[in-house]
Amino acid sequence: MKSGYKKIVLIVVLLWQVLLLASCDYYLSEQPAQQAPVPFYNRDSRGRADTIGKLGTQSISIPAGVIDGWARYIGDPGDFADPKIKAKYQRPPESYDLPIESFGFQYRITDGDVYTSFRQTQQDYRHDNETLIPYGKPFPWAGVIIYGEYDAAAPLNFNFTVQDDFRVSKEVTNIEYIQQEQPLYGLTVYRANNGIDPETGEPWKSDTLARDKMIKKDQAGNIKTYIKCEFTHHIDSCSHMFYNDRWHIRVRLGYSRTYLPQWQEMEGNIIKILDSWRVSPEGKLLGKQIGKA
Repeated sequence: MKSGYKKIVLIVVLLWQVLLLASCDYYLSEQPAQQAPVPFYNRDSRGRADTIGKLGTQSISIPAGVIDGWARYIGDPGDFADPKIKAKYQRPPESYDLPIESFGFQYRITDGDVYTSFRQTQQDYRHDNETLIPYGKPFPWAGVIIYGEYDAAAPLNFNFTVQDDFRVSKEVTNIEYIQQEQPLYGLTVYRANNGIDPETGEPWKSDTLARDKMIKKDQAGNIKTYIKCEFTHHIDSCSHMFYNDRWHIRVRLGYSRTYLPQWQEMEGNIIKILDSWRVSPEGKLLGKQIGKA
């Protein structure tokens, strides 16, 4: 009996060892061959992790709560992409080298600050929405979208864009944009048919197809800033775009025309904000982050 019992025990032990080895092999086979190292994340006072990546030529760490929506990385499916494509897509692991295609945020024109959730600017933004916009008063916030530019062959200017806009306006709507004699806030101004509606012979009463257009060239003659502004609506608005060569980015802002005189200050402050988010390749901040909660 003892001999038979020992044999049973031995068989059980051997089976247990085989099962243990098999489970180990299965576990190892399910693991990736080489896991990417987890990056270091800067965090805010609430423990929220920053959004990280490479914007144009610079690695950045965007404070949590700043981005309006989410950051889109190069290769991410579009908002209206086929759901099947979205389901299959696997973004590369996050890193400070993962190229960012675009992201947006709210910039306060009056002091160069940015909107951040769970920060005083959140209350300020809500207050301005409730007390200024309903009464037709200028809204001191600009919606900002930043686009990374990664095509080395694409020029960082609006030369073709402006030329094509003027061509389409002339060919499609028979509206010719004419340069004005006097610059405005350092910008070269173009007005549709010199500001006169050809059908009435009077100043435009609608700016749907006849917004004022303004440009600024660099020393080489390339258009680096392109601004289009309404002039007849209850709250006149401007669509403002500019390129930055050092960052290799294109920036789009939308704001009340009241703040057009500050267009250069806005461009400088946007770059100052981005500079405050720069990090080393390991994620170490190179300055004090604007907008950090």
